[in-house]
Amino acid sequence: MKISKNIRSIAVRTLNKEAKAIENLTNCIDEDFEACVMEIFRSKGRVVVTGIGKSAIIANKIVATFNSTGTPALFLHAADAIHGDMGMVQPEDIVICISKSGNTPEIKVLTPLLKRRGSKLVALVSNTESYLATHADFVLNATIEEEACPNNLAPTTSTTAHMAMGDALAVCLLELRNFTGEDFAKFHPGGALGKQLYLKVDDIYPGHQFPSVRPETGIKDVIIEISSRRLGAAAVTGNNGILEGIITDGDLRRMLEKHSDLKGLTAADIMSKNPRTVQKGEFAVRALEIMQKNNITQLIVTEEDRAVGFIHLHDLLKEGIV
Repeated sequence: MKISKNIRSIAVRTLNKEAKAIENLTNCIDEDFEACVMEIFRSKGRVVVTGIGKSAIIANKIVATFNSTGTPALFLHAADAIHGDMGMVQPEDIVICISKSGNTPEIKVLTPLLKRRGSKLVALVSNTESYLATHADFVLNATIEEEACPNNLAPTTSTTAHMAMGDALAVCLLELRNFTGEDFAKFHPGGALGKQLYLKVDDIYPGHQFPSVRPETGIKDVIIEISSRRLGAAAVTGNNGILEGIITDGDLRRMLEKHSDLKGLTAADIMSKNPRTVQKGEFAVRALEIMQKNNITQLIVTEEDRAVGFIHLHDLLKEGIV
């Protein structure tokens, strides 16, 4: 138990140090940061993010975030850049160079080469007096007090701070570009996340049969309609398909509890009025939200006041939305 408590205390101490470092970054959002954001926003080129060691890993993450939020970006390893990959960088590109010290040998070699190509250079550093910072066009200050590592050596707090600063850049650019959920979906078409952002009710409900009855339909025919369509419900529609109610398996059970004689009963006698619906054209994830909120498993799809189909929880499960 004592060992367990020590582990917990170490983990909490680490997270507290990193959280404090990120909080302190709010004091580093200055004119250079603003100018850097606007330079990228107005640029006709790409953002090239480079670094070495752990900084290269953070650079890859920042590139991925940029690309998924509407800012074209690519990764360039600093060591590869000085061994033949400089051709990736074009004069209109903006290069973000990540380095805690800003004084590593590869960075010192790379910096003047980038400047000669005419590209704007952004230094994302934890040392604003470094070689990289003093030669950059913009300096993003990610200074930290100490690493979370007890020896103050392993890149921990510094890499967290650099990644957070990259996120801040990406989100600023996202908002400047008025990047919407629909835009995001274009870059994330796969997986559950993508489907939440692009899959619509219209993509699902036409694949179902549409169980529906008229208000005057007799109970026997109502039961046959519900059973044959296997959705556990039927819409009750009037003239021109106007939705008047719904009959579910639950309504049928309640009918049997209340009535010993079913003769003469119609759909209008047992239907639930004002059923939950989802509009045609809505995202499928919206249908899921309505089902979860109301603890139901199916919704009638409507186009204005007309019932046009059903969508079931099983559909959303099959599509991976849930």
